[in-house]
Amino acid sequence: MSATPKIGIVYLLYYHNKEYVDDMVGALKKVSYPKDQLELIIVANNHPKDGSFVYYLEEAVMPYSGKELPRVTILPQKENLGFAGGNNIGADWAIEHGCDYIFFHNNDGFFASDAFEPLIAAFASDTKIGMVQSLMRLHPETELLNSAGNSFHYLGFGFCDKYRQSVDTLNLEPITDVDYTSGAALMVRSDLYRQYGGWDNDFFLYHEDLEWSMRLRAHGYRIVLVRDSVFYHKYQFGRSIEKFFWMERNRHAVMIMFFKWPTLALLFPIAFVLELGLWYFSFKRGYAKKRWDVYTYWFDKKNRDIWLKKRKEIQNTRTVSDRYLLSFSVPDIKFQEADMSNPLLTYVGNPIMKVYYYVVVKGLIWW
Repeated sequence: MSATPKIGIVYLLYYHNKEYVDDMVGALKKVSYPKDQLELIIVANNHPKDGSFVYYLEEAVMPYSGKELPRVTILPQKENLGFAGGNNIGADWAIEHGCDYIFFHNNDGFFASDAFEPLIAAFASDTKIGMVQSLMRLHPETELLNSAGNSFHYLGFGFCDKYRQSVDTLNLEPITDVDYTSGAALMVRSDLYRQYGGWDNDFFLYHEDLEWSMRLRAHGYRIVLVRDSVFYHKYQFGRSIEKFFWMERNRHAVMIMFFKWPTLALLFPIAFVLELGLWYFSFKRGYAKKRWDVYTYWFDKKNRDIWLKKRKEIQNTRTVSDRYLLSFSVPDIKFQEADMSNPLLTYVGNPIMKVYYYVVVKGLIWW
């Protein structure tokens, strides 16, 4: 690897917002990292309303390719491959063209000018670092945090850590181990992508960043936040009924893939109680049909076999214990937005799950 490693920046488009593209272009023009050691790979997932958005990319991006911008490659897709599949298309191209690292760049964010150097320095500091995340600030509320790494709840939920906390109150080390990295602004080593695989296409969207982080951690690699690499994110939290299916199905998949059967048995009682609560919220918010769709999915043996095959591979190759994996987890669930919270969760659900976490998860899971 050269003294200045080559970085492939994968910029995945689905929501075709011209302002987001302009933000990305303006920021990349200002980066201090040598542009001849950067590749910008734009993967344009097909959108049902306006296709692959290539017409605007040709106008707003390509004229600067290899000049004010790094060299730009556009990979238009004929279908929507999801977050996982679209990002893999770009990563495969980056590896085929000699990139040492791959950075996955959300379409609604942009870099600080000096964001790349701290990421490369972090990788150089420890060969066991496999994946890094930039510190994500909200935009335009740049004094507030979007994510300092994401939190993993022991029943499979993932959410932003320290969301909307003032950046000035943070007391972070330059490199900090986190539960998992946010897919909005993360970098991975190309050799690990080749060895252990990239995004899991079967996740499609949601919790795919959690799964990938856990997969690398299961093989002994560190998953870290790099404090001095800043990524600004025009984050808008929202949950549609369709998203609910993917979030629920995929958190179940993570549990099945990574935890040993005795662990799942110990987690079953609290998971059952949670399931009752989730049914209550599903009826209240109109998600009951989608919750039943999750059950229908798992009732199908063909679907179960997909994930059990992944489970077998992970269980046969992992090098760390369940206890170690669960040491990167939290005892309670915190929603990103206050209007998603509920007194039943705050005053009943979270206290019960917290007690269960410290008594059962911390106290009994030693394997």
